[in-house]
Amino acid sequence: MEFNINITLPENDAADSLVLPVAGKKLPGSLSKIDAATGGSLTALLASGELADKTGATLVSHVTVNGKLRRAILVQLGETTDIVALRTAAAAAARAAIAGKSATVGVHLLGALAKEFDLQLAAATVTHAFLFEGYRFDQFKSKADAPAALTTVNVAISKKDQSAAAETGVAYGLALGHGVNFTRDLGNTPPNICTPTYLAEQAIELGQTGKNLQVEVLDEPQIAALGMNSFLAVAKGSVEPPKLITMNYKGGKGKPVVLVGKGITFDTGGISLKPGEGMDEMKYDMLGAGAVLGVMKAVVELQLPINVVGVIATCENMPAGNALKPGDIVTSMSGQTIEVLNTDAEGRLILCDALTFAGKFEPETVIDLATLTGACVIALGHIASGLYANDEALAAELLRAADVTGDKTWRMPLWDDYQDLLKSNFADMANIGGRPGGSITAACFLARYTKEYSWAHFDIAGTAWKSGAAKGATGRPVSLLVEFLSQRAALSGNKPAVKAAAKPAVKAPAKPAAKAVAVAVAAAKPAKKK
Repeated sequence: MEFNINITLPENDAADSLVLPVAGKKLPGSLSKIDAATGGSLTALLASGELADKTGATLVSHVTVNGKLRRAILVQLGETTDIVALRTAAAAAARAAIAGKSATVGVHLLGALAKEFDLQLAAATVTHAFLFEGYRFDQFKSKADAPAALTTVNVAISKKDQSAAAETGVAYGLALGHGVNFTRDLGNTPPNICTPTYLAEQAIELGQTGKNLQVEVLDEPQIAALGMNSFLAVAKGSVEPPKLITMNYKGGKGKPVVLVGKGITFDTGGISLKPGEGMDEMKYDMLGAGAVLGVMKAVVELQLPINVVGVIATCENMPAGNALKPGDIVTSMSGQTIEVLNTDAEGRLILCDALTFAGKFEPETVIDLATLTGACVIALGHIASGLYANDEALAAELLRAADVTGDKTWRMPLWDDYQDLLKSNFADMANIGGRPGGSITAACFLARYTKEYSWAHFDIAGTAWKSGAAKGATGRPVSLLVEFLSQRAALSGNKPAVKAAAKPAVKAPAKPAAKAVAVAVAAAKPAKKK
């Protein structure tokens, strides 16, 4: 799918399909001329009552514009358009456009927005919506799904002086979409392919193709030399070797933000074996690591002026004769000892060592991402991710980024009162605190390893993937973290927060004697099969 900036009005747009906004029960003023060019067909369609008032509702119909047949996609923005409405409408419009037979679509959502609306944010939202909704994962099917007919998306603006903001927004949306879809690819890849070694290979490839990114992968002896005995205790039941992956992006000045990802590429529960039903979805237990990789991909593409380090601890959690057992006591990299009461609470056992390791980078802040607890799903369902933090300002920053991106996130308590539930008679702590407040006690466990720096923890067990007919990785919370890092980069003062290596072309209005030339920006390639 290719993206262009197109300086044109709806009535002059030559695209096969046109995305046209509706504000409540009426057409916005920006569509008055195209309505006239259709002989009032758009007004008649609205009068039919077929388009619901609900934001994101769509109505698809063919209309004749100045004697030429066009596919009109009317999408409801609502009477008061904010970023939530635009995000909803853009996603609905993208689905409708991709489902059709048109090769090109002109998206005219930006012209209907209020003057004070951030054009860059709007262009990024539209672009990301098309990349997200156009995602397919059919690499492992003997016969690939029929490709969508849509190949070109023209994001329309009405004035030349809007082109710089629109270009920057489209570039940002592309980078974000590439990062999110990279994460989805990694999560959806089957666990016999997506092993710890595979994740390491993906990181190395990213380092080879990305500017300002250095990647280092440590194997089992090197991990042991660091004293990561808690991490290795989880890994020892599997024939797949563990990996500790470090991705160091140097794009600015100052201390780095360190992102730590849980990378259990398959979780059987170990000796504390999970029920068989739904266990196939435990391939998604690496999506904290997948999200870190997706964020790093977007950061590299944008060349954000900020230093970011990605740390991924990755292994499998398998039952075996030498596997970790309930009752075992392990010594973490920090020197603290842990009594293992349940081997299915393994994520915290690898994260505690990764969080200790993160301290060596002298971080500005550390954020870990983990599909950590079923208890978080019970607390928040599949709607919101759980956020824990020992830094109020950091929590507020992350929640603001969540508001911008629509990645719903809820702040959870991290009170010391819960620490008593982790008491052990035989070690410094137990690895579980019982059923009450299970997500909270897991976060409290991690908090014991983050006292030396600013830290936040995302429990994404309920939001990293979907089950049922819509089964698949969601790519959350990549967009949230890219927004967070972009805002931090903007405050750095080094250079603009968003910089694209390649900008979409700006297409001028078509003239009889002139041809418009478009430079395509290709979508990211899916993660390679090994």
